Amino acid sequence: MQKSEIIIAGDTPGVEFRLPVVTFPGTGAAAPKTYMQAALHAEELPGVAALHFLIPMLEAAEKRGDILGAITIVPKANPIGAGQYVNGANEGRFDLGSRTNFNRDYPLISGDERETLLDDLDDLLATDQLKHHLLHMASGADLMLDLHCDDESQLYAYLHEVWWPEATDLAESMGLEAVLLSDGKSSAFEDAVTHAWEHGPLGSRKSWHEGRLSLTMEFRGLADVDPVLGRMDAEGLYAFLQRRGVVAGEPIRKESFEGAVAGLDYVQMVNAPVTGMVLFEREFGEVVDKGDHLATIVTKPGDATGDVKVTAPTEGTIVTRTTRRFVRRTDNLMKIASSELSQAKRKKGGGLED
Repeated sequence: MQKSEIIIAGDTPGVEFRLPVVTFPGTGAAAPKTYMQAALHAEELPGVAALHFLIPMLEAAEKRGDILGAITIVPKANPIGAGQYVNGANEGRFDLGSRTNFNRDYPLISGDERETLLDDLDDLLATDQLKHHLLHMASGADLMLDLHCDDESQLYAYLHEVWWPEATDLAESMGLEAVLLSDGKSSAFEDAVTHAWEHGPLGSRKSWHEGRLSLTMEFRGLADVDPVLGRMDAEGLYAFLQRRGVVAGEPIRKESFEGAVAGLDYVQMVNAPVTGMVLFEREFGEVVDKGDHLATIVTKPGDATGDVKVTAPTEGTIVTRTTRRFVRRTDNLMKIASSELSQAKRKKGGGLED
């Protein structure tokens, strides 16, 4: 195992950020190369916990000679966001200087342009330096796992529809509870990696996606950070690496996958119609029918005439739920994976949310 740091120059003289990188070189030249990162949204820590327990497992595997494919891990991918605090709360999703999402606006390059990502970095703002470094590392791999989490949610993943159902091995290794399929048209990190592969040389591949996988995995909710879940998720990641021939040995874990699978256009965004206190009637993971009572928004406490009932727009599985209990009009309350085409317009960049 090798440890290193990438130095990112801050926008203010005398300020710099350090990005830790852990690498396992691997012994098999033909084995898939893997890149994993966590906490691109700096306050999202369940993936960090998983990598915290995975790295010692990989160290032990390396001593046994079981690491076949090169593995690169960035356990905390956003030192800039990790240092941003507003009124005592960490703001790790949006860069305070540019107001952009740390998981949006990545360069959409071809595979042949990969090395140019590191050209003239001194001319870039710190957030763009970070994005260039991360994309450079990830686009050189065959398997890319970007580990995030939601507010309150199932364990689920976003991935390009071209990799389903091939990626069932990931679902079975991790015990995923839902899979959301995209068209790869956003500027999020996952899709920027996919874009580089799609527009790069095929080499010995029959198609650009053969033997590859780029995805965003949502490790449940913000508060789901504990040693039991961390070890379980580390075992899932390890089992997936075994299935893909990155690590030798029989997979140590396999769960049956019976969760919801839905394209992003079939994800129902249940948003708040008014501002007020939300009282949820249904939990994430539950299957609901059209018209079911999902929540009540209280606009006049003590006066039931101000209560606004929120109902399910269609049948499906509740995949996520907001942690907030005071919501503004248009705030997202839930996402429901369904078989019915959603009427909600996609946000900028092709994603479900900014």
